[in-house]
Amino acid sequence: MTGLQSLGRVSASLGRRDLLVGAAGLALSACGRNQPLTASHTPRLDMKRLDAEVAAIAARALPGILGFGLMNLESGEFWVRLGDRTFPMQSVFKMIVGAAALSEIDAGRLAPGEVITLTDKELSPPWSPIADAWPARTDYTVDELLTLAVSISDSTAADLLMKRIGGPGAVTAWLQDKDVHEVRVDRYERELQPDVAGMASFRPAWKGAAAFEAAMATIPSAQRLAAMRAAMADPRDSSTPRGMLGFLRRLDQGELISPASTRKLLSIMLGSPRGAERIKAGLPKDVRFAHKIGTWGGAPGGLSEAYNDVGIFTLRDRRSYAVAAFLTGSTAPEAARAALFADLGRTAVRSVG
Repeated sequence: MTGLQSLGRVSASLGRRDLLVGAAGLALSACGRNQPLTASHTPRLDMKRLDAEVAAIAARALPGILGFGLMNLESGEFWVRLGDRTFPMQSVFKMIVGAAALSEIDAGRLAPGEVITLTDKELSPPWSPIADAWPARTDYTVDELLTLAVSISDSTAADLLMKRIGGPGAVTAWLQDKDVHEVRVDRYERELQPDVAGMASFRPAWKGAAAFEAAMATIPSAQRLAAMRAAMADPRDSSTPRGMLGFLRRLDQGELISPASTRKLLSIMLGSPRGAERIKAGLPKDVRFAHKIGTWGGAPGGLSEAYNDVGIFTLRDRRSYAVAAFLTGSTAPEAARAALFADLGRTAVRSVG
């Protein structure tokens, strides 16, 4: 039984309960390694606090739907809300593409210094400083693309990197090979974002935020709203909170990529300048948080398809925890959504002892 399969079975045994709590998460590390379970050296999660405080935050998020998970990376003990519900990942997928690319580097099939040349047909929607700089600059190394995709969420960088390693199908095959379940990567950004906005296929003339927003403004409001609602229910390019906790646990345990590549990916995530107002804002200043955010909004009525933050935070005493927060269907202003996530960060720290 794999760790994620054990999580899935726990969920199935709880029927319709919205909240999934589990010391059964201890099985995550042992099942994958054929080792006996061992007791944790870290405090148990405060399940009652998580029940109460996350429920209150989720109520404030309405009509948005909040999924949240917290896991002790030493023991595998975990708590999740809506653990088996799928949520749109948006740019969170770039962390997964980064890990898959590093796996190719580990295998010797890709070199960090390899140069990839960008053409007009490979430009992607905003956010993309690489697209904004084209055609003045066309050549980027794999290492540059990796950093730009994961750290600042450059869409063109992510698409170029994913194309180089074989496309979404190759990323899916890699996830399956690593026994990562309930996490899906199905489309390039240049396919995904126009779909969410109800637009036609992306074209080079739309590069840059101003041009893309102008093109999006030509789509009737009803069509844009219908497209976003469809995207919120689309199983493609999605993750469940428990699936993301499983991915992060495997990453932390060195089961996805080499130790050197794991350190590199987490270092890029740690240095990301984005999302400081979300979960990180609720963490003490001496806590290190390697994370990836994902966002998409702008539909009529202020509807947001995705507002996400996932990663690993490490306390001063070196205890580490995986956290996954997904919010879909929110109509609140961005500052209010950020405040919700900052409170999730505070709850997470208070709940780990």
